[in-house]
Amino acid sequence: MSILDYHYGDSFVHRMDPRVKMILLILLTIVVFMISNFYVLVAMFALVLLIWKTASLPLKNIVKYMKFLLSLVAFLIVLQGLFFSSGDNPVILLHPIIPDVVPLIGGHGTIYLDGILFGLILGFRLLTLVCIMPIFVMTTTISETSLGLVKLGMNYKYAYMTTTALNLIPTLQDEAKLVMDAQKMRGFMVFETGKFMEKLRAYSTLVVPLVVGAMRRAQLMGVAMEARAFGAMKTRTYREELHMQTKDFVYGAIVALLCIGLVYFNNRLGGWY
Repeated sequence: MSILDYHYGDSFVHRMDPRVKMILLILLTIVVFMISNFYVLVAMFALVLLIWKTASLPLKNIVKYMKFLLSLVAFLIVLQGLFFSSGDNPVILLHPIIPDVVPLIGGHGTIYLDGILFGLILGFRLLTLVCIMPIFVMTTTISETSLGLVKLGMNYKYAYMTTTALNLIPTLQDEAKLVMDAQKMRGFMVFETGKFMEKLRAYSTLVVPLVVGAMRRAQLMGVAMEARAFGAMKTRTYREELHMQTKDFVYGAIVALLCIGLVYFNNRLGGWY
């Protein structure tokens, strides 16, 4: 199962009003970028994992994406450690990286402590953001998302367009897997045994079938929408209605207060660590 597929469940997060979940999604995303202290950011990451646990979502769905993300985080840490420093007297962890005995380039390269810490902060921000979005997508159906956007004031045409785009992502992932399986049956094993650059070039073979499939699906969807006079009326009715309950306000208030507390401690502690 993809992290962009709906995960069937009966947890409290599943039953929450989608409008509350959208507002909390935006709030959590904003708070992630507001936090600059490493320890507070770790607490933010723990809060997101706690919400995952509350929603009864399997962590294995996100773990398989962590391999790529951790390699990206490691790259960010190394990159920032080499090129980022702050203040007039930055703390140097290693200098030079290249020994003096090496001709021409010897004696160059410095690793800064501030850069390493800043890279860690960027890495945790990335991990936290990647964990936030699936909480909403995996606990909210497409119809609930569309209705929630409309109730928040979005035109129903744009709401339908947004939810259709979200629904198309896992569909394209499934089609890409089918194409890759078909290639394997014909002896094309680059995705299994090829080197990194070979795999990267091999992904270009997926572009044409995916684009053609997406265009066919869009054409069929357009015909179906026209046949049902979609967009003929300025307003429309819905089979289901949303009703805010006390528990929605309580849960939203708890998460909002925790976010305010994180921002407060971030400003109180200051610095990066």
